[in-house]
Amino acid sequence: MEENFVPFGGIKDDLRGRLVCYKQDWTGGLRAGFRILAPTTYIFFASAIPVISFGEQLERNTGGLLTAVQTLASTAICGIMHSIIGGQPLLILGVAEPTVLMYTFLFNFVKDRPDLGPKLFLAWSGWVCVWTAILLFLLAVLGACSIINRFTRLAGELFGLLIAMLFMQQAIKGLVDEFRIPERENSKLTEFQPSWRFANGMFALVLSFGLLTTALRSRKARAWRYGSGSFGGFIADYGVPLMILAWTAVSYIPSKDIPKGIPRRLFSPNPWSPGAYENWTVVKDMLKVPVIYIIGAFIPATMVAVLYYFDHSVASQLSQQKEFNLRKPSSFHYDLLLLGFMVILCGLIGIPPSNGVIPQSPMHTKSLATLKHQLLRNRLVAMARKCMGNNASLAEMYGNMQEAYQGMQTPLIYQEPPAQGLKELKDSTIQLASRMGNIDGPVDETVFDVEKEIDDLLPVEVKEQRLSNLLQSLMVGGCVAAMPLIKKIPTSVLWGYFAYMAIESLPGNQFWERILLLFTAPSRRYKVLEEYHATFVETVPFKTIAIFTVFQTAYLLICFGITWIPIAGVLFPLMIMLLVPVRQYLLPKFFKAAHLKDLDTAAYEEAPGLPFNLAIEEDMGSGASLGDDRQILDGMITRSRGEIKRICSPKVTSSTASPSKDFISQNSPRFTDKIFSPRISEFRGDRSPRGPFSPRNVEASLQTWEKNVRIR
Repeated sequence: MEENFVPFGGIKDDLRGRLVCYKQDWTGGLRAGFRILAPTTYIFFASAIPVISFGEQLERNTGGLLTAVQTLASTAICGIMHSIIGGQPLLILGVAEPTVLMYTFLFNFVKDRPDLGPKLFLAWSGWVCVWTAILLFLLAVLGACSIINRFTRLAGELFGLLIAMLFMQQAIKGLVDEFRIPERENSKLTEFQPSWRFANGMFALVLSFGLLTTALRSRKARAWRYGSGSFGGFIADYGVPLMILAWTAVSYIPSKDIPKGIPRRLFSPNPWSPGAYENWTVVKDMLKVPVIYIIGAFIPATMVAVLYYFDHSVASQLSQQKEFNLRKPSSFHYDLLLLGFMVILCGLIGIPPSNGVIPQSPMHTKSLATLKHQLLRNRLVAMARKCMGNNASLAEMYGNMQEAYQGMQTPLIYQEPPAQGLKELKDSTIQLASRMGNIDGPVDETVFDVEKEIDDLLPVEVKEQRLSNLLQSLMVGGCVAAMPLIKKIPTSVLWGYFAYMAIESLPGNQFWERILLLFTAPSRRYKVLEEYHATFVETVPFKTIAIFTVFQTAYLLICFGITWIPIAGVLFPLMIMLLVPVRQYLLPKFFKAAHLKDLDTAAYEEAPGLPFNLAIEEDMGSGASLGDDRQILDGMITRSRGEIKRICSPKVTSSTASPSKDFISQNSPRFTDKIFSPRISEFRGDRSPRGPFSPRNVEASLQTWEKNVRIR
């Protein structure tokens, strides 16, 4: 995104870019057919379940004035609007934890004031939303989203890990509460006696950990050795919602001798219950708010505006990272303008506003990347088998596959052609066939293994469309009418799903990977280089990595601690925004520029990303195949910009090239499973002489490689 601070300039650019591809946003989703239901269902549960839980939390914190009905309605209304007239359809909207914290603060402020009180809570919140919308309008018009380029990996990954911690905190807190008596409940009831409370808590542990374990395993179903490929694909696509249904069914196993309230289930009034619709007409009470409070609403509105500006923009940024190779333009300015309209709408009908959410937004993009991979793979496998059946040569087969690949793209006027098509990805197989003398002869499975080679050739792409976002928003809206059925889900299943979402957001977060590296035994750090790893592992000294990670961890803990402060808890986005000047002016005084560039590459100082053909051909071993599409994506890319996980990086040193080409296997069109890296010997020392990677062989290989470099 180019910086544009001209009034209305950024909005005009966003509209101009997105209108060109608006029609294709719909036709692309429709052409995917029923396969679009897999990412739709996946992101629906990722969006609806937290919203239901946040609704329960708001119901407790606001005395029942806001419930899950309102949070679901807000998520559905805003999601439908954004999917139809929004700019970036990959962005998922929903009521998030920061909104819950803000509304809790607003309720605590008004409940003991005689001139406001709980009766005018929603009316005064409406004025807060009005002021918030005005501030969002100003930020969008003046191009404030251009500053998002200054948010580096330091801020983005820290914020993502903070959200994961909040999800895990909510899961742990919910499980602890299963052993306690809920607020506003009759403590004399049988299910609240100490023995039954303990039984409820233990059963809650079984349900939550059962869901967490089975949900994580179901996402890897494509790699299972048992069952057919279609069965594994079905479980991987729909396993999480199936596990929710399965563990809900398990909760009904206890006999009739068990009190009715065990296990505890979701509580929320039905949308047609008496008084449930009163907040929809809150606009008529807004003029009853004293003028001094109308003006004073500007103060919390500034905090909400900053919160939404940051949360919405970062969620959008994480959903369209460079690793996903998105071909359609971004829409930060216009989406922020539309968010202002949605905030004022939600305030006028008495429901909490929705904004872009993490980790659901990047999860949505990743699920669509899996979908695009499947669609491309099926088409190219069919073309390859057809060419083999016609005794075509390898060159002819690649030409036909290239045409089929380009035929599945939807080029637009402003788009650049895909830089990593199949033509640039075939070199290793062509070279092997040339050495074997098979370049002009009929191709067969000995030269080109269809099932394995196609997976290596395909780049990471995303099925960019609006249909999945619209369908999941409609399904969330349907939850309002299905509230009687939703209330049958045990609360403990929700806590297990919260933990699942927290864990699911960790793969690819380089901050998290560096934390794990710190806890890796020195004698075993060489294993990091023998597997997929980020380039900083080879280019930055371990001491520098440790200091940078400790600083980031300390800052994360400070931000997390602020969320525990009742009033100041809503200010934690300001701490995240403070990282911009910290990164730009303070950190360069303590870290070398080259090390910062590898550890925390900023968009405005980012080196060109490595081509995917190089990454795939060097990363994927001879035995690599597509077991789990999501696992492939998690292994290949990080959640940072322009960073590709590599087995051997060309950035090993600033003055030398990578020696990986000296180790190409003569028996496979792909590199060997373990590719050499000069820092393996540094991490290993003399302790682990294992085969070709022993220190003696490493030293000999390095000497040979240095001679070749001098000759060149």
